Amino acid sequence: MADVERQFVNARRADPTGPGRDLRYIPSSVSDGEILTADEIDRYNRQGFLEPRQVLPASDAVDLRGYFDDLLEQVLAADDNRNSYSINTYHVICERLHDLVTDPRITALAADLLGDEIVCWGSHLFAKLPNDGKEVPFHQDAVYWPMTPSRSVSVWLAIDDVDEGNAAMRFIPGSHLDGALHHHLRDLDGSRVLGQEVDSQELEGRPQYMNAMPAGYASLHSDMLLHGSAANTSMRRRAGLTLRYVGADVRLLDGYDYWRKSAVHVRGGDPSDFWYNRRRPDGEHPEKMAQLWGEFDGQPMDD
Repeated sequence: MADVERQFVNARRADPTGPGRDLRYIPSSVSDGEILTADEIDRYNRQGFLEPRQVLPASDAVDLRGYFDDLLEQVLAADDNRNSYSINTYHVICERLHDLVTDPRITALAADLLGDEIVCWGSHLFAKLPNDGKEVPFHQDAVYWPMTPSRSVSVWLAIDDVDEGNAAMRFIPGSHLDGALHHHLRDLDGSRVLGQEVDSQELEGRPQYMNAMPAGYASLHSDMLLHGSAANTSMRRRAGLTLRYVGADVRLLDGYDYWRKSAVHVRGGDPSDFWYNRRRPDGEHPEKMAQLWGEFDGQPMDD
């Protein structure tokens, strides 16, 4: 694991809410989008997410599931430390994933909330295998990310049908308006993905939205929204691809330059050229990520 990643994790241990960042929700200023209506944008601003909507037709969803079946099989069969959560930023080495992060059916949704000058800086497959046993603790993404201000939209694309039975993600509506909430550290002991969890009192008495959806549908949520998911104790897989879009004016904290190297310009891109613009890879090369693993996929960092 890179020294800079260890540095960031240690800084979170000192202050899990993240020093040096503007962690306030910045409402979308788009009045009426290409796909989203003014009412939908207003609802996103109020609740911090938008409910699932169909992005891919059923035939495309079936084809995409087959692609991820093969990719996941390759990663799990490799003789290294990767697991079912390790397919992180693979759009830089897999052309099919690069095509997804630049797909107009997806990028139009992000642009309708962030404006046209955006980049996709990350992609992550969360694949809960049957009887997986790992929960994703409730957390705010912005607390994990060394970015300021907090102006990211995550598109969560269902690869499998997702419901309560196979541990669909849950949202806490309106929690994005609470600012940076205190998180505490948890051991990565095999029972959870992510080593940070919001304090339990932040969840008490608050309604939860079950983000269930068929394959090919996608939801959108703010980086400030509290969300998490239970362990998958069913015999069905639950895989979803998170695509992370950010306004091009967002910046990284000093010392975290490597976070921008996975970025891809979409829509109007980044006129300032702060964010890299990774070209479309030639073919599928998951083997190039053999050494990329760590806290983001539920495994302790190497010391």
